[in-house]
Amino acid sequence: MLVGRVTLRQRAEFLLVWGLVRLLGVLPRNSARLLGRGVAAVAYAAVPRLRRVGERNLQIAFPERSPAERTQLLRQEYRHLGNLLAEFCQMSGYTRERATSFVRYEGLERFLAAKRSRGALILTGHLGAWELSSFFHSLMGYPMGMVIRRLDNPLVDALVNRIRCLHGNRVIHKDSFARGLLEAMHAREAVGILMDTNMTPPQGVFVPFFGVPACTASGLARIAQRTGAAVLPGFLLWEASERRYVLHFGEELTLEQTDDPEADAVANTALFNRVLESYIRRYPEQWLWLHRRWKTRPAGEAGVY
Repeated sequence: MLVGRVTLRQRAEFLLVWGLVRLLGVLPRNSARLLGRGVAAVAYAAVPRLRRVGERNLQIAFPERSPAERTQLLRQEYRHLGNLLAEFCQMSGYTRERATSFVRYEGLERFLAAKRSRGALILTGHLGAWELSSFFHSLMGYPMGMVIRRLDNPLVDALVNRIRCLHGNRVIHKDSFARGLLEAMHAREAVGILMDTNMTPPQGVFVPFFGVPACTASGLARIAQRTGAAVLPGFLLWEASERRYVLHFGEELTLEQTDDPEADAVANTALFNRVLESYIRRYPEQWLWLHRRWKTRPAGEAGVY
C-alpha cells in the first residue's frame, strides 16, 4: 500500500533507521561504538546471505589464506562496520575540536595543491570510515562533492544526505554524475568517487582486481582525461597503533595520455583498481567484503556467487 509516493514498508524502515540514529547519536561515543558492534554481531549471525558473499569474496581475493583466517577477517570487518554505524549516527554532533581528538590528516597539502591547480578527483572506496571521511573534511572547512547512488528508500536517502551535507558537502547522484563532475572540475572543486562497486557495460570496463576481471566504472578516468583534473587517492583509515582515524591523501596519480582515449580509459581504470587493491591489502578488515564486487562477468564466463 502506498502513502503518497512512499510505501508503508518504507515508512517503517525509515522509523527504524531514524530511531537507531537518535539512539546511537545521544550516547557517549565509546558506548555508541560498543552498541554498534553489538548490532553488527547480530547481523553476522542473522543474515547468512551476506556472510556467504563476504566469505566468497575473501576466497577470491586471498586464496592463499586458510578458511579460519578468512573467517577471522570477516568477523573483524563486521566489528569495523559496527563502529562505522556508531560514527555515522554521532556525526551530526561532532565539532572540529571533538573530531580532531580522534581524526588526523596525512597528506592534506597534496589535496590542497591539486584542488588549487586543476580541481581534484578523489579516488576512494568503501574502505575505512568512508562516510566520516567526507564529513570530517567538510567540518574542517573543505566541503566537496560526493558521487552517490540513491538509496532505494527515499526517506532514508533524505535523512542520510542531510547528515552528509551538514557542513557544505553536496551530493552528485550517479544518474547525472557526468555533468556534475564536469561542472565541479571547471570550478576547481573536489569530488570523491567510490570506485569499488560492481558495474555493468557500457558504464563499466573489465580490468583486474585482486587478479580477477572486475567490471569497473570508467567514468572517473574519462572525466580526468577530458578536464585534466588531478586524481589522487583519499581514505580515512583506522590506525590501531594510534587508536584513531587518519585521513590519508596519497600522491597524485600519473595517468596514461596517448592518441587512443579508449585504451587510456581502460589503462587508467586498471591503475585505479591497483591503487584501491594496494590499500585494501594493507587494511583488509576495513573493506566492505559484503558487496558482490565480481557479480558481472565477461561474456560466456560463469558467475562466481
